Amino acid sequence: MIVVDTSVIVAYMNSGDDHHATVTAWIEAVDDDLATTPLIVAEVDHLVRTRGGSRALTALYADLTAGAYLVEWWTGAMSACVRIAAQCTNLGIGLADASLVALADRLATTSIATLDERHFQMLRPLSGSGAFQLQPLDG
Repeated sequence: MIVVDTSVIVAYMNSGDDHHATVTAWIEAVDDDLATTPLIVAEVDHLVRTRGGSRALTALYADLTAGAYLVEWWTGAMSACVRIAAQCTNLGIGLADASLVALADRLATTSIATLDERHFQMLRPLSGSGAFQLQPLDG
């Protein structure tokens, strides 16, 4: 299972993004399930709606409807996100990124697909096991 950040989904959808080719090749080759949170879906929806146009929005909705990403939320998720974000205020981590750390812990994975290496190289899994394995740039 790989937890997916906004940056990867947006790069995949935007052929003009500098990382589009890398992300597309990675997504087409990856064999693991991709999971994210409703906070990330909301960020992607906002970015696609405001910058991508109606075709991109239609494509996003089709991907979400088809189950391209497992969207996970659970009782206590928001409390976990707030706690993580509050502990990481010096790193500039917001609730969306914190939700990925919480989801990775819930799914017992250290694999995160993100282009936001600056933040995620500083974050550590809640399990205390080393560092996150960042995809697709590290992996």
